[in-house]
Amino acid sequence: MAELTFYTNPMSRGRMVRWLLEELGVPYETRVIAYGPEMKSAEYLAINPMGKVPAIQHKGQVVTEVAAICAYLADAFPQAGLAPAVDSPARASYYRWLFFGAGPMEYAISNQACGFVPDEKQRRFVGYGSMAEVLNALEQVLSANDYLAGTQFTAADVYVGSQIGWGMQFKTIEPRPVFEAYWQRLVARPAAQRAAEIDNALLEAKG
Repeated sequence: MAELTFYTNPMSRGRMVRWLLEELGVPYETRVIAYGPEMKSAEYLAINPMGKVPAIQHKGQVVTEVAAICAYLADAFPQAGLAPAVDSPARASYYRWLFFGAGPMEYAISNQACGFVPDEKQRRFVGYGSMAEVLNALEQVLSANDYLAGTQFTAADVYVGSQIGWGMQFKTIEPRPVFEAYWQRLVARPAAQRAAEIDNALLEAKG
């Protein structure tokens, strides 16, 4: 087994991790897991008991959940510069927005896609208030900075940026000018383009 193994499906959030891996520029083995019986097989459930992708296995250790994978890989391969140094003031913003993406943003988008819009009373305990508040918070930080942690592109931009880009594509996030400009900066990155080419080729081969 390779030192770094990536379990994914090209029609999943694994595309975020693929992009991050291409940013790292380190060797990795890809294992495409099909939806259905293979993803729920005993063999794959031993990797991820949730029976979903993506997941990674690095030096014998398994990491699941995209935000956790992003944070782990950025720290495991510091030479790529995908996380601010521990003693950098930008580290606070990096953590803040990475986990904002995994918490309020993810919940708001998922609830909206499922047709649940919290009323005024429910907004007090859903953890994100409303979709408008989530988007306003993101617009505020991206109006002041090119990237979520300031001037440095990080793993937080891979994760949150992907959600913004896909959200605009599938019309779950309104295409505000700030978001469109941010997404164009991200997709211009060579690693983002390589990752998309790899996963799109897997989709074509499958279809």
